[in-house]
Amino acid sequence: MSPDPGVLVLAATPIGDPRDAAPRLAQELAGADVVAAEDTRRLRRLCAELGVSPGGAVLSYHEHNEASRTPELVERLVAGERVVVVTDAGMPSVSDPGYRLVGAAVAAGVRVTCVPGPSAVLMALAVSGLPVDRFCFEGFLPRKAGERGRTLAGLADERRTMVFFEAPHRIDATLAAMAEAFGADRPAAVCRELTKTYEEVRRGGLAELAEWAAEGVRGEITVVVGGATAAATSVEEALPGIRARVEAGERLKDVCADVAAATGLSKKALYDAAVR
Repeated sequence: MSPDPGVLVLAATPIGDPRDAAPRLAQELAGADVVAAEDTRRLRRLCAELGVSPGGAVLSYHEHNEASRTPELVERLVAGERVVVVTDAGMPSVSDPGYRLVGAAVAAGVRVTCVPGPSAVLMALAVSGLPVDRFCFEGFLPRKAGERGRTLAGLADERRTMVFFEAPHRIDATLAAMAEAFGADRPAAVCRELTKTYEEVRRGGLAELAEWAAEGVRGEITVVVGGATAAATSVEEALPGIRARVEAGERLKDVCADVAAATGLSKKALYDAAVR
């Protein structure tokens, strides 16, 4: 008789303060047959802070070996082992390794569960001061300016509050691109070093925040941006959004057609005004 399948556990880790770790995290690390860690050195530090030692094998599991290591972990799960996945901070699979393994485990009939814990997405959203009733998570934007601009142009009419991750050395350029695509006064919040010693939440319009970030920003960063207001009701109100999308690489004719369909404004009037 073949053994019962094991269990895949996605274990959230603290995003800064180790005291935020769920009590179950230490139990899972101690009882796992395998701990798959994004960074094994960080795992060792976390275990020391929690006063626990991994009970089984410790394997690296990161973006560079995720594809090759997933089949090995699935084999161990099918054989009945308990595999715990941890990343450097937050919930595995959310802009971190884990999604590929979850899909493979589900396909193999393996149970998947998680240890809930801190989330930079939800914490930033909660402290941003922006609407929280409807939101979307966009993760990291493309690094190249052109691709980033096109992505933001496509989000210009998003009505939900948006949450992004960004690296400190790119945050000034990203905020400037957001101001161009969404409007200089679109409300936003830059949340830095959440739960850590130098935690900071900076709120304001996107242009104001871009100017602040130009002086240099350090640490882990989450950006929350307010959603778009009601659709433009006049040609003049529609022009900034059209201009941003065209500058990001879209054809003027196509953009005017999209805006006309969304607002009921004349496509020809939009096109003529944009050309002028």
